[in-house]
Amino acid sequence: MSIPYYSAFEDRRPPEPLPYNPLREALWQFLAVVTLVIGGWYIAWRWSSSLNPDALWFAALLALAETLAYLGLILFVANLWRDQPVTCPDAPATRGEVDPASPDPSLPITVDVFFATYDEDPELVRLGLIDAKAIAYPHPIDIRIHVLDDGRRPAMAEVARQEGVGYITRATNEGFKAGNLRNAMEQTSGDFLLICDADTRPFPTCLARTLGHFRDPRLAWVQTPQWFYDLPEGRRLSQVLQARWGARAGRAGRAVERIVGECRIGRDPLANDPQMFYDVIQRRRNHANAAFCCGAGSIHRREAVMEAALRAFGAKVERRVIEAEEEITLETRERGVAPDLLDAIRTQAVGTEILSPYRFHVSEDIYTSIVLHADRDRGWTSLLHPFVETRMLSPQDLISWTIQRFKYAGGSLDILVNDNPLFRRGLTLRQRLMYGATFYSYLGALWNVVFLFAPTAYLFTGISPVAAYSSQFFLHVVPFILSLELAMMVGTWGIAGQSAKASYLASFPIGLSALWTVLRGRRIAFRVTPKDRQAGRFLHLVRPQIAVVALTVAGVAWATLALWALDTGHTATGVVTNALWGLNNCIAMSGIIRAALWQPDPSTPEEP
Repeated sequence: MSIPYYSAFEDRRPPEPLPYNPLREALWQFLAVVTLVIGGWYIAWRWSSSLNPDALWFAALLALAETLAYLGLILFVANLWRDQPVTCPDAPATRGEVDPASPDPSLPITVDVFFATYDEDPELVRLGLIDAKAIAYPHPIDIRIHVLDDGRRPAMAEVARQEGVGYITRATNEGFKAGNLRNAMEQTSGDFLLICDADTRPFPTCLARTLGHFRDPRLAWVQTPQWFYDLPEGRRLSQVLQARWGARAGRAGRAVERIVGECRIGRDPLANDPQMFYDVIQRRRNHANAAFCCGAGSIHRREAVMEAALRAFGAKVERRVIEAEEEITLETRERGVAPDLLDAIRTQAVGTEILSPYRFHVSEDIYTSIVLHADRDRGWTSLLHPFVETRMLSPQDLISWTIQRFKYAGGSLDILVNDNPLFRRGLTLRQRLMYGATFYSYLGALWNVVFLFAPTAYLFTGISPVAAYSSQFFLHVVPFILSLELAMMVGTWGIAGQSAKASYLASFPIGLSALWTVLRGRRIAFRVTPKDRQAGRFLHLVRPQIAVVALTVAGVAWATLALWALDTGHTATGVVTNALWGLNNCIAMSGIIRAALWQPDPSTPEEP
């Protein structure tokens, strides 16, 4: 990977956080309530009055999918319900300002900066190290930078030596990234931890604008928004047309842009921009104390992480002791176990169990968040800091994107199925709703499949899932769709949400695969997302999406023919309605299909 590749993006600056507007928030809340009321009215009507009795299996399946999607909408509204003003507190000067119980309150704050790496290019990590060394702070501070190399590479050790930072490795890769972090924590002592991936590059303001939040002694961690500084910006429509068909086409493109605004071809083809997630979804969880850790770009209070680990360790030891005691009493029929034997069992358990500040899990970040939020004794809190403080690389191709999204989906579903946080003691109702919204969203592939193939089923067979495409049908469905779109537009004001919705719908194969893997009891492997662009085209990854498009197009052709030439159950209103529905599905699929064929702009420097 070459430096020229990065230099092409060095001048890019992250977007500012969306400003808080109480009037817009009030309007969003009003529209959200209206939408939920209309949606509830629609769902009730679907079950009570619109099911096709001649195809009840089909009608009930679609109504069930709509109901499940409506429940997801309720959770999403709860997530977006309230925002907070954007604040950036002053940087604390001494340890006592962030830890009132500190025995040395006048000492400078100490921060360990961790760069976790496995097989990434050492020169990529070097860029992050250089930026970390440039972190500025208005007061004396002790910043210690460490490379955590699970690849045990001499080249990486040499980069660390050249940059004058610590180099930490270990004999095995137990626990993957979580184990790597645990090993580093055992060898460091900073008050706070700044977690960085191999491609993370901190801005100089990273600590000055975040450590002030820790004046709240209950604050366990701060997550900063992740920002991909190399996202393709695309080319203007006029430029693309002129390059392909000459000056006249270019002028036509400029005329179109004067009417509809700037149009860019090839902009963020993989829909990687995370602003919707961080600046809207995560930020609005602050009011519920439910913003979870996302790994890179997060700052952790060491005390909170270690205390949670010790509590979990102690609970596991005592659970093993209780299990052993029950087994012994059942076998011996004794009423109790001798204290000496219990002490021996406890000692053995202490030596067997693993003290891990971060759970050995592919989604160790969100798992740790749940554990800390559930600690009612300490009442730990979290915060999504609104400003971007680090930059990193986006997935460069569809296969890297797929690996990343499968890891997100599989890790979250594994937590849901095997350690359901919704029933974990200590979480508040609002926290359960927020975490529930996250996990529920990954189940969306189940009903999205129904939404994708339902119009195709009608177009090919003429079998309708509704009693009739009558005025009553449109009287119920149209107000719901219009109010939903208007509410979401206001709720996410300033961020275009169409690409995110399309990506959510189009990623159904990943969701289904992740769910199937978890239900079969298979472990979700920790695969490092490639940082280099993988060569080739990736149409094999989008065969299901291509199938949706092909079947929809074929279905429209067949239904049109049947409507005019054949004696089937098709109606003109039904064909038009389902054709428009299918067209929306095809548009959603087209984005990821184009991403499979996408190639970088030839004017952008390539990686070797």
